[in-house]
Amino acid sequence: SSLHAQVAYATPHPFRGGPMPIIRVMITSLSLDEQVNLLMQGTAYGDEALARNMRAELFERLKESRPLRVYCGFDPRTSDLHLGHTIPMRKLRQFQELGHEVTFLIGNYTSLLGDPSDKDKLRPMLTPEQVAENARTYAEQAFKILDREKTRIRYNAEWLSQLSFLELIKIAQNFTVQQFMTRENFAKRLEKGEPIYLHETFYALMQAYDAVMLQADVQVGGSDQLFNIITAGRKLQEALGQRPQIGIILGILPGTDGVVKMSKSLGNHIPILSPPEDMYGKVMSIPDSALIPYFELATRYTPPMIAEIKQQLAAGVNPRDVKMALAREIVDIFHGPEAAARAEAHFREVFQKGGLPDEMPEFVVSDGMNIVEVMVALKFAASKGDARRLIAGKGVYLDGRTVTDANELPHPPQVLQVGKRRFARLLKPN
Repeated sequence: SSLHAQVAYATPHPFRGGPMPIIRVMITSLSLDEQVNLLMQGTAYGDEALARNMRAELFERLKESRPLRVYCGFDPRTSDLHLGHTIPMRKLRQFQELGHEVTFLIGNYTSLLGDPSDKDKLRPMLTPEQVAENARTYAEQAFKILDREKTRIRYNAEWLSQLSFLELIKIAQNFTVQQFMTRENFAKRLEKGEPIYLHETFYALMQAYDAVMLQADVQVGGSDQLFNIITAGRKLQEALGQRPQIGIILGILPGTDGVVKMSKSLGNHIPILSPPEDMYGKVMSIPDSALIPYFELATRYTPPMIAEIKQQLAAGVNPRDVKMALAREIVDIFHGPEAAARAEAHFREVFQKGGLPDEMPEFVVSDGMNIVEVMVALKFAASKGDARRLIAGKGVYLDGRTVTDANELPHPPQVLQVGKRRFARLLKPN
């Protein structure tokens, strides 16, 4: 049966006071067990006891029949998002659809420092100008998943920039140096004799303070955020008189190689602004072993739907057909159903029937340009080194012929193909 509740509450500054009113309505038609199963889908705590505790706490919090205060922080250290960035946004959308209060927190202050959680070396610090430029388009891209009308946008510079040194001391007194030194990434650097800078420990304190300021019931984040959310966030909330938040710790989406975390620098990413045909093709390139993680983390599929997919795969259904359903779903999310249908038709024509796309970009090859320079100019390769690796891997073709020499000069008119999805018509200068 549907549940309706309306709640208003305020978030005082823990040191100075000052209300921030929040009013929302929660409407849900799922049972509590179904809600918990949906919201815990794709989680990865690395500890069964912790997973059980978070599930139990979520169930009890949901029993209060009020909108939960849910947030995730996003540091705009890059302006272009890929599919991996959207995984916590997908979870936020699930909370929205269940009627909860969702805050999309832009870490315009934490970005200046950079989170060391998933790095085994010092992150470079960004300037305020770099952060502002990246943040400008960040939220707009997020609204491809989030409900614009139900999303509160906040910036953590609002409170972090106002902290006094004394207030920072009060926050820091709740933590020990040993807690930070046992973190895996810090421990590795310590073992190698590499420096760990004091300011890197501030990040977890800053993120914990975000949870306090938002009076968070739930914080969503990837498994690399386990320390920041569970250890730091919950501890600081309790120290300042709040109930500790529930951490929804999500698994990390593998890249198109199916193994390593999706990353632009590794070239195994799927940009959310990529054209439908390219996005569809990239999803089709993932290995079969990555199908279920992609369905769990990157789609609108519910636990019963994913259970059915698992049954189909176990019964011998062709994984290619399941992967095509996945590709349709992901393209639909970012480009709509018509674009998804066109992308699938394009894939069938080009890659299943062996044809060429009806339309492809045209590129005029200047005299003396070799194939590597052409690929970089077309952005078919991130760098000359990347282009040479693609050629060495026998993934570059001119008029269907495999290119083996990185210094080869094209002789237009020709069709350049890089990988399975990228085509360009090479033309002579006028």
